[in-house]
Amino acid sequence: MNTKIRTTVIAAALTASLGLAGCAAESTPAGGITMPGMHGASSGPMSGMMPDADDDHNQADIMFAQMMIPHHAQAVEMSDIMLAKQDIPADVTTLATKIKAAQAPEIELMTGWLKAWNQPTGMTGSTVPGHSMGGMVDADGINKLKSAQGTDAVRLFLQQMIGHHDGAIDMAQQEIRTGKYPATIQLCRDIVTSQGAEIKEMKALLAGL
Repeated sequence: MNTKIRTTVIAAALTASLGLAGCAAESTPAGGITMPGMHGASSGPMSGMMPDADDDHNQADIMFAQMMIPHHAQAVEMSDIMLAKQDIPADVTTLATKIKAAQAPEIELMTGWLKAWNQPTGMTGSTVPGHSMGGMVDADGINKLKSAQGTDAVRLFLQQMIGHHDGAIDMAQQEIRTGKYPATIQLCRDIVTSQGAEIKEMKALLAGL
């Protein structure tokens, strides 16, 4: 490559890099969560978690992400159901909002990992050989939550979500023991801590009904 062509290529790459940086600085997702690659990512709770081509991962990492995406998606669905109801206590709607705000970005994060690993992002069932998504609510349970109102809805939501969180913690602890990808393991540690705290909160809310 002659000097003129090399200079042109370097200038073009520099321009593209600066353009991407400008775009990343323009927006931050709702809830104040800064995704990796965006302006201010070094201080965000998920900074440094996006896939690195030099980081190894194993089958446990892949399976965890494939299973936890639909698991999280159901938690978001359940939260949306509660947020659509009338006359729900503020502390319960605050909890549902917090669960949704935490888990929706984590779905995007895990989807990004799977795409980077050239792996499918969806699963067709709640179980695969040797693995299960603990705490998932069946269709009948979801329908009951949709139709319940008032205190009955609150009680059902809390009971279902406690079991759902317990299942997520079990999955996260399994990944911590068997996974390899550092960012996935860190996410699992965060899940154990945050969802463990939410379980205590939900049990206290249940006791107060």
